[in-house]
Amino acid sequence: MDIQDLRANINKIDDQMAELFKERMDTALAIAQYKKENKLPVLDRSREREILSRVAELVGEKYQPYAKILYSTLFDMSRSAQQLALGYEGELAKAIERAVRETPAQFPKKATVACQGVEGAYSQQACDKIFSLADVMYFGRFDGVFQAVKAGLCEYGILPIENSAAGSVTEVYDLMKKYDFYIARSIKLKVDHALLVNPGVKMADIAEVVSHQQAISQCSQFLKEHPNMKVTVMENTAAAAKYVAGSGRTDVAAISSVGCAELYGLRVLQETIQDTDHNYTRFICISKNLQIFQGSNRISLMFTIPHRPGSLYSIIAKFASLGLNLTKLESRPIPGKDFEFMFYFDLEATPNAPEVLNILSQLERELSNFAFLGGYQEIF
Repeated sequence: MDIQDLRANINKIDDQMAELFKERMDTALAIAQYKKENKLPVLDRSREREILSRVAELVGEKYQPYAKILYSTLFDMSRSAQQLALGYEGELAKAIERAVRETPAQFPKKATVACQGVEGAYSQQACDKIFSLADVMYFGRFDGVFQAVKAGLCEYGILPIENSAAGSVTEVYDLMKKYDFYIARSIKLKVDHALLVNPGVKMADIAEVVSHQQAISQCSQFLKEHPNMKVTVMENTAAAAKYVAGSGRTDVAAISSVGCAELYGLRVLQETIQDTDHNYTRFICISKNLQIFQGSNRISLMFTIPHRPGSLYSIIAKFASLGLNLTKLESRPIPGKDFEFMFYFDLEATPNAPEVLNILSQLERELSNFAFLGGYQEIF
């Protein structure tokens, strides 16, 4: 047989498979209706294992791995169609729809906002871009920002969540889960680090460099080039600049922003000392209550998945089947638990779209430690 004959045969097989696929999906929907009437769960793992075992025998050893992938995908699509047909009745879906109805159309221009650090911190710069008129309250630790919002001292809080070079700020993710807060908006801020000193200080004079851990990580190459400089971690880059100015020392420098030099009367000894010129930090605006403003097109999630082959693929396939773009997929080990990981997902999607609510409802039911962190818009 030549290539044209082989392709014609493939077309014939595909036509048959398409008809059988349609018939299978129709049957799955009929099963879903039966389960609804008899109050049975959509997910039936034992039934799926039974099918996989039977199909594996039918295709033979050569094609068993491929059959497993194919049928696992079929199971996901069937469950998705079943859930959509039955309606998304989960608490999360109801909360999202309620938030869309009750949230004001426009994001507020004025608010009382909690920021970590002191005047001049990058979080304050992000705050000024998100709010036209912000009454800012400063706190020494990330936890203090959450406490202020929880207590009602501030309506919102601004926190770093991710850096293009240093990765996610895991402490903030953990606090989001702990306090059950939500992201109302986010912003991507270009971060340029500079070396700030007191007037008259030269590079050769510097024995110590102070800054936040994230900024230190982002300037690792510069610090490698100056191994004699002791590195001291401080709670914030702006706090580091304030410390240097108040110390009066001629042997210490701060890694901070150029804006902090003017603010605290320091001199910029060297600009742009970060490892890359494309250094961006994402800041989130957190809220105690779920708010979904008009134009929200991004969703953030965090969850753990079962420790078995194909678990992550199954999650990704759900989004891929609807053409939803994942903009972030990151994992980290869970302390004290062997081979268990916390996953961070960001995706581009309208939070209250029916197919999106359907997927979120599935994940809410199927995954442990699942957290919906918010539906929001990211600005630049």
